[in-house]
Parts: sequence; C-alpha cells; structure tokens
Amino acid sequence: MWRAALAAMTLLLLGQTAQAATCREEVFDGVEYAICDVDLTQDVLRLFLYEPVSGRPYGYFGTLDAALEDKGFSLGFAANAGMYHDDRSPVGLYIEDGETSQRLITNAGPGNFGLLPNGVLCLRPRRADVIETLQYEAEQPDCVSATQSGPMLVIDGALHPRFLENSTSLYVRNGVGTSDDGELATFVISNSPVNFHTFGRVFRDHLKIRNALYFDGNVSRLHAPDIGRSDIGFGALGPIIAVVEGETPPPAPEENADPSEKPSDIPVQD
Repeated sequence: MWRAALAAMTLLLLGQTAQAATCREEVFDGVEYAICDVDLTQDVLRLFLYEPVSGRPYGYFGTLDAALEDKGFSLGFAANAGMYHDDRSPVGLYIEDGETSQRLITNAGPGNFGLLPNGVLCLRPRRADVIETLQYEAEQPDCVSATQSGPMLVIDGALHPRFLENSTSLYVRNGVGTSDDGELATFVISNSPVNFHTFGRVFRDHLKIRNALYFDGNVSRLHAPDIGRSDIGFGALGPIIAVVEGETPPPAPEENADPSEKPSDIPVQD
C-alpha cells in the first residue's frame, strides 16, 4: 500500500499524467460487456510481444507487469492484441516501437484473420487509429507501433459485409474501436459468447464507433483493475496491448517544432 501511495505522489510531483484506462461493464441487447476507454492524450498505450533479454514472449499479464515494475512503471489496462501462430509470432503486420517483425498481409486466407476486409490498429503519438488493411497499404501511415488482425468489425460506420445476424458461431470475443480524431481507443470484450454480428453492433450501435477491429475469440483476455479483473486463461498470449502507468505521454503534435521552420543552413528545395 505504501509503495502505491508513494508512486502516486511521485507522479503528482513530477506532473506526469499517464493513468489506467477507464473500465466499466454495460449490457447491450441482453449481453454484458466489459468496456475500457483509453484517452490517448492522457494514457500511454503500447504494444508488447517479446522480452528484450530472453527473446521469449511475455505471454501473460503478470509477466509483463513484473517487467514494467522493474523499470519503475506498472501495468494498467491490458488485453490480447491480434492473432498469432503457435510460437506466438504475429500472423499479420506487427510493429513495436518502430521495429517491424512481420509484414502487412493483404490477401484473403483461412480463418477469421483472412476474412477480408481486415485491418490494422496504428499507434502514433497521442493517437490510435483502426485502419482497413488496403487503406493502410495505400496511405502508409507513420505508426510507432501497429498490429494487424481481422476481420474488421465496423468499416466507416457499416458492419462487415460477411456478418450474419443469425450465425450460430458463438465465442467470447474482444476488439478495439477508435474515435475519428484518434484520441480515444475503446476496447471491448464480451462476458459471454456472441456471434460477429452481435459483437460488431456493440461498436456501431451502442458505442457509435465508425471503425472497429476484431482481436480474437476464445483466447480473449482482459486486465482491468478498475473492475477487479485480470484473466489468466489457458496458454500464453502473443501480442499484448497495455496502458503503462507512470510513463509520460509524448508531446502533442502541436507542441512539436513546426516542420516548416527549417534552420537557415539547410537548403530548401522547391
């Protein structure tokens, strides 16, 4: 207890604003969901896969939390973040802190990942965006970190065209949606099995989110101290997305130097 109080006082004195996501449980159409909002102007949201020393996947929320504590931080909200192979390597695009370990996959394929259109969660300073894969390929956004998954749940306000309202494929599912300005990322996990159509409607109809991406089904897990939840599950995870408590958010884009103001000794080309 005294360590937590000391850490909180230290952050206050340093003027740091990073904090855990705000999580809650809500019912929509008779199904309960855990919903976590991450404010990218306040929270530091990062992707994690491999431990830097051993090269092994973190695999579990507890392992990641211990690694962060060694650096003076702690784990706030966390969730699984994209599909992975048996060795925990990502199925699709994966960028972590500027390092790309898997390329973008644009072709259709087996399983939910290949149910096109799929998409990418792109993390940039103080913003997060869900971007459809072909749009991502065309625009090549400068993501600090990114994870590809699929299918898209909501695309520009429309449900994925392959979703069937009466589908009997029911799983506990989780995914993420982002606001149009990129300042809010909303993570959702169902507390009971649902089909894709039902899950997509939570984002489109209940949360009014125009772009949302599916993360996974029966391996879906959530770490949400706000609601007293930290799922253990069976087997190690691949990519994990997390709020890092105690880390200072990067400067807002408008606080950076104006790129048009170039030093006088650097030639300017027309």
